[in-house]
Formats: sequence, C-alpha cells, structure tokens
Amino acid sequence: MSEGDDQPVSIEAIEAARTVVAAVAHETPVFGSRWLSARAGAKVLLKAENLQRTGSFKIRGATNKLHQLGAAAERGVVVASAGNHAQAVALAAGTLGVSCEVFMPADASIGKAAATRGYGATVRLGGESLEEALVTAKAWAEETGRVLVHPFDDPAVIAGQGTLGLELLEQVPDLATVVIPLGGGGLASGSALALKALRPEIKVVAVQAAACAPFCASIAAGHPVPVETQVTTLADGIAVRSPGLITLPLIERYVDEVVEVGEDEIAEAMVMLLERAKLVVEGAGAVGVAAFLGLGGGSLRLDRAGTTVVVLSGGNVDTGLLTPAIRRHETNSGRRMVLFSRFSDRPGQLARLLSCIGATGANLVEVEHLREGYELHVRETGVHLTLETRDREHARSVVEQCRAAGYEVREVGGALSG
Repeated sequence: MSEGDDQPVSIEAIEAARTVVAAVAHETPVFGSRWLSARAGAKVLLKAENLQRTGSFKIRGATNKLHQLGAAAERGVVVASAGNHAQAVALAAGTLGVSCEVFMPADASIGKAAATRGYGATVRLGGESLEEALVTAKAWAEETGRVLVHPFDDPAVIAGQGTLGLELLEQVPDLATVVIPLGGGGLASGSALALKALRPEIKVVAVQAAACAPFCASIAAGHPVPVETQVTTLADGIAVRSPGLITLPLIERYVDEVVEVGEDEIAEAMVMLLERAKLVVEGAGAVGVAAFLGLGGGSLRLDRAGTTVVVLSGGNVDTGLLTPAIRRHETNSGRRMVLFSRFSDRPGQLARLLSCIGATGANLVEVEHLREGYELHVRETGVHLTLETRDREHARSVVEQCRAAGYEVREVGGALSG
C-alpha cells in the first residue's frame, strides 16, 4: 500500500519503531477464548496488552517518542493523561534519566496517579477532563521549556502504538479481524495502518464508549467534533472528548468500522474477563469484549473464516471499581439477589423466614431491619435480605417457596425480570 506524501505516519516509521519499542516493551501474549468464540460464532483470541509494562499499550508510543526526542529530552518532558499515558512516559523517562511532570484530571484514578508517582514523575491534579489537563500541560511546557508528549496526536507516538499491529501479524497467521479500543485514536490508527499496509484484507473494528464517542460524528463531519458535556464512564482511559487532528484522518482511512458500547456492557466485560480468562482488564481495555456482549442486537458481525483478535489495551483498574462491577454481574446472572419482606413484628417471625430460606439452599449474606422509609403498620417490620443463589432458576425458586410459606416477598432491583 502506497502512502500519501502528506501522511504524517508511515509503515516504514512503524517498522523502525519496532526495534526501539522492543528494547523496553514486552511482546504480549495472545490467548484463546472458548467462551467468547462460542458467543461470536467464530474463532476469537485475546491480545493481552493489560500484561504490558505499566499495564497498558502506552509504553510503546512513549518509548518511541522519547527515543526520537534525542538531546531535547534533557529539558524534561511534560504529559497530560488520565493515567496510562502518564505511567508509560514516566517509566520511559526514568530509564533515560529524564525529568517528567504529569498533569491529570482531578478525578483521575487514584491507583493510576499513585503508580505514576512510583515511576518517579511529579503528578499535578486539576481540571475536570483530559482536555483541561492538556491545556494546562501545554502552557507549562511553554513556560518551562519542557517537551510536551501528547497522549495520542503525535506521529512518533502513533508509530510506536502501531507496533502492536506488527506483532499481531506475526502471532496470528490467519488474522482476519482486529477489534481495538478507540479513545484519542493513537492505538487504533497506528495499528490499523500497520495491518492495512501489510495485509489490506484484514478488517479493523474500533470500539468507543457510548458515553464519550466523538469519532462517529467527527467522521461524518470531516473534522473533529468534540463531545460538549462532561462524561462519566468506566472506560476513563478512552474518555477523550475530541479526536486528534492527526488521528482522525488515519482512522477514516484505515479503520473499517467504528462501534459504540454502553456502560452495562463494559462492566459485564470486565467481570467476564476476570471470571473466564482470569485477566484483570480496565474498562477502556475491555470495550472490545463489550462489543461482543451486544451481538444479540447485531451491532458487530464477524466472518467465520479466519481469526478475530480482541485487543485488551490496559489493566490499570482501581480495585474499588471491581467490587460493584462483580456484584452487578452476580445480580444480573441471578447469583445474587436482594429481597424485601414485611411481616408481623412478633418474636420468631424472622427466624421462621430465615429457616424457609435456608431450606431452599440459598446462602444468606446480610439482613437489614427496616423501620423507616416504608409504609409499615406500627406492628410490622420490614427486612432486606441479601442472598447468594446458584442461578436465575434457583433465585426464582427461593421467591416462590417463601411466598408459598405465607411471606410477602419481592425482589429489589428486578434482576429476575430478564
């Protein structure tokens, strides 16, 4: 494939970056996934960039960029990042003895900020978004003479990220489709360029979080169209409100399809990867898998011929996010339920209800007495019962048996309605 003279990134630049990146980054493994293959109706593999150094693909672009800076790096570098780019540049800078300052949004992941400091960088928190952090970082670079290392809209960074595409071509000879997360577009554009330059028949699908999905509108308009409102998403690592001036044309040229996924699918994908693949993957890294969880709606179609690879782009997730995600998954699958019951406030009533539940084989996790907030008779009491069950059928059986025993019982949250 011949590249236009005005294109800022080329396959030659990506191939040159391969040796530079290999000196620092790992060649991450590709794992089979029977459960995902069964769901997709095609052979699906997982590219585990969550096992990369610093926990994401970002070390590729950071390493290549700092290598190209040469003597200019001695002035120090400055970074704006939600966390993954910050860690990567901090590590790359540390290996070269280069000073690194990082600007992160005020609500950035606590774990990512701490890890960045651990790599030797100075971290400054402020602003409501990556875009605001980037404005501050640019101003600081101009004031101090430091070199700004952009998180995605930089040819050297894009070329470094593109080395992932070269790895996939070597690791998966019958590669047919690549499903890859899409934030600012550095990883998706670089990898797609590498894949299309060497194997133009390969299909590349880029996946955005629906809560922050500027690319579809930007592609239609032919220029970057920002997301106007501040967003909250589990995929904070790809919550970029506007595409880059460099990445947008590359995405338009080399990516075949851009799809969006919702927060429920992202949360489910994180837990499924933990449960089935034994891999800890952050929301931004799990959006490719989340796209398959919407297959019932027909949003993503795969060719049964050849192999599909889903890129898990990062694993830097705050542990505090995992517990609610796991509980949501258990509730949706019928393995965890909360019941409300009301009965006469007389000795022995609760004990009899709990005996009934025990007879069903459900495991009691928590009991909460409710005296206020419900329309209870003065001689009534209410309780919330949190239970662990085997599956939806078992959960329904628990409710039915309690009602058969004469107790008023209803589920809180509606997990059994699906």
